[in-house]
Amino acid sequence: MDVQGRKLIKIATAGSVDDGKSTLIGRLLYETNSLTTDKIEAIERNSRQRGYDYLDFSLATDGLVAEREQGITIDVAHIYFNTDKTNFIVADTPGHVEYTRNMVTGASTSQVAIILIDARKGVIEQTYRHFFISNLLRISHVVVAINKMDLVEYSEDVFLKIKADFDALVAKSNFSEDQITFIPVSALKGENITRKSGHMPWYVGNTLLDHLEVLEPQDLQESAVARFPVQYVIRPKTEAYHDFRGFSGKLYGNSLKVGDQVTVLPSGNVSTIKGIHFFDQEIEAAAPGASVVITLVDEVDCSRGDMIVKVGEEPSSEKTITATLCQVNSKNLRVGQKYILQHGVNRVLAKVEQIEGKIQTDFSGTQETEELRLNDIGRVNFRLSKPIHVDSYQVNRSNGAFILIDEGSFDTVSVGFIE
Repeated sequence: MDVQGRKLIKIATAGSVDDGKSTLIGRLLYETNSLTTDKIEAIERNSRQRGYDYLDFSLATDGLVAEREQGITIDVAHIYFNTDKTNFIVADTPGHVEYTRNMVTGASTSQVAIILIDARKGVIEQTYRHFFISNLLRISHVVVAINKMDLVEYSEDVFLKIKADFDALVAKSNFSEDQITFIPVSALKGENITRKSGHMPWYVGNTLLDHLEVLEPQDLQESAVARFPVQYVIRPKTEAYHDFRGFSGKLYGNSLKVGDQVTVLPSGNVSTIKGIHFFDQEIEAAAPGASVVITLVDEVDCSRGDMIVKVGEEPSSEKTITATLCQVNSKNLRVGQKYILQHGVNRVLAKVEQIEGKIQTDFSGTQETEELRLNDIGRVNFRLSKPIHVDSYQVNRSNGAFILIDEGSFDTVSVGFIE
């Protein structure tokens, strides 16, 4: 919640070329009064120059010159807007196959995915990829926005056919039916975006914005276990705080409160939370996502890179891991190669022991391969130089993810999700 009591929802969008994703986001911005006057005037001016008899809201989000010229989204843009009830952060991700890495990085911190489908085309290959990535990243809720309903005469039959095709995908995934919502929309005409469409009386659900506002952050919470990686040890050199020793970091997964018994990893020392400091305040409990300073009752060994967890909720300590990898670098990944694996603030050396296969994004299984290329997604086994304290990505997204770094160039090579 912000100071005005609004909740925060983080969204990733995905759609193929010309599905209207940028138009939909632009429409949301326009109808929530989130565009400045000069931005609206620029959209009006550019729309007239192009000979349109409507406002081209895609101009509100496609910020790069190449995006505007080609009418496509290339890079990830983070867009902010709010209503009286909710703050939204939208990661507007590109839909092209060659930008898979951009979608993975853009969606990695999101709670909700909006997947656009062109009502004229239905479920296509790119839809499989977008939904597969949503499933891979364990996004909590997916909205399937079936767009351009105005071009199919707002047909209920078309909507139901696409829904049935998509439901067949859902059956192959880890999603349950209540995590998927289908909404027929026309982003260009503003139908079912922020106001109910008079052209589709057969649809009785919420508009897109109303549905997003109904979602509650606690229902989208990633995990039931608290993870507090220590970023820095606070030791003020002042008389007033002569004996103060606090541990700063960002809390993930679940809350921690004063009085909780905790384990410090990797030492395994047990103590109790004495205090939780948020700026100049002392608070009784810290919520997931909060950046705080924690003090402990006992003088235990704890430094940067260590992790504070509740007693009985310790992660596993692993020197070999299996992970799903998305290759984000043009330098191919092969068996036998060594990388720096960064997990949180910790870095260890990692050797590729085996590539089990390249994963097909239509949920059809894996394909044998000797290497992973740019934008490939594969299953890989690693041996590490020393153990790391990890959860599976399904249990805790923050503690189950890592990146691989090239030892020579220090470029990021892959994004990994621990199984």
